[in-house]
Amino acid sequence: MGEPAVIVLIPAYEPDHRLVNLIGSLRSAAPDAQVVTVDDGSGPAYRRVFDAVERLGCTVLRHAVNLGKGRALKSGFRHIAQAYRGQDVVCADADGQHSVVDILRVAGQVRRDRLVLGTRRFTGRVPLRSRVGNSATRVLFAAATGCRVRDTQTGLRAYPASMLDWLQSVPGDRFEYEMNVLLEAARTGRPVEEADIATIYLERNASSHFRPFADSVRIYRPLLRFSASSVLAFGVDTAALLALHAVTGALLPSVVGARALSSTVNFLVNRRYVFAGERRTWHAAAVRYWLLVAALLAANFAVMAGLTAAGLALLPAKLATEATLFTVSYLVQRRTVFTVRRPPRRVEQLPPARTADHRSRAA
Repeated sequence: MGEPAVIVLIPAYEPDHRLVNLIGSLRSAAPDAQVVTVDDGSGPAYRRVFDAVERLGCTVLRHAVNLGKGRALKSGFRHIAQAYRGQDVVCADADGQHSVVDILRVAGQVRRDRLVLGTRRFTGRVPLRSRVGNSATRVLFAAATGCRVRDTQTGLRAYPASMLDWLQSVPGDRFEYEMNVLLEAARTGRPVEEADIATIYLERNASSHFRPFADSVRIYRPLLRFSASSVLAFGVDTAALLALHAVTGALLPSVVGARALSSTVNFLVNRRYVFAGERRTWHAAAVRYWLLVAALLAANFAVMAGLTAAGLALLPAKLATEATLFTVSYLVQRRTVFTVRRPPRRVEQLPPARTADHRSRAA
């Protein structure tokens, strides 16, 4: 038996007829395709849906309980790596938001050393939470990595066989997993390509199991951890600055003393909790960190001196300065202090798809 033309992986939790329709359409459009779906603990009430897709020739993997989209994808990657060694895979969602044309097109664009994202255009009648959510994550992702991706939340992605082991090692079990894949791809220099796809929202995305608050926290966790660490260091730095300035009346020694204390706290917290999976050796990270501290200290003093000379009180000047330097500190720490050097990364644009936007909404 020859190898399948394409392998499609579909994680599914409590799916409806749209999963059956999608797999039926895939089998009709690409008879040689192999479809693997993961029943992520949907329960007995959904057994008939999975029985129906099995009758269509789909392989169904089952979780006894709901473990999350990330875990379902990892189960699929593990199965595919073992059952279809050396085969690439394209992932799609179970709710019908990806057309068969786009799934097959994205699958056909995958190459040995890069992943492909099916990128939606977010024009026309797009649900507010989807538009706002993608805009926010796009901005934060660019700030965190320096890499611009137009659709960070797309579930239509194609991966080469060479990435399947790596994909199983990326942290995250739920919706945050796909964001972590992009963060890790940027960090480790794995190129990303984007292909325009149709934007499809059925019943205004009502079938989505995305929980706006809980899952957003998971997605933004790397940035939230850094923010929390920075707030802690800022509190230590501000308290020490005000105390030292009250005693000495001199700005420079107060800034230096406060920064020596707060930067030590910040280094220890960031190395242990924020960039724990990306560690350089202790000494290499420490040298780079203290060089960054020295540069930021000089910038900090220069900005605060200018603001206070202009008549701004010390505390407001401190707040304005720290807000300005926050992003610089994050980017430098992520890219050079705690992270081993990787090959340059790049995001490439593929030619636009020929499919039109399709949107359905509840009557």
